[in-house]
Amino acid sequence: MADMPDVRFLTVAEVADIMRVSKMTVYRLVHAGELPAVRFGRSYRVPEAAVTEALQRPIADVG
Repeated sequence: MADMPDVRFLTVAEVADIMRVSKMTVYRLVHAGELPAVRFGRSYRVPEAAVTEALQRPIADVG
């Protein structure tokens, strides 16, 4: 078996709790390509590292 890096995947609900947003917001980020995710059946899993990276990105100016 090939060596797999230690990647922890989070559910959409877990990501929403961590980011303090709604699950719908997480789905929107995933569908917009702003948050990478893997689809397992009918559900999505987000790599924990992607959530950490997204939280460290600067916020875009709204204007």
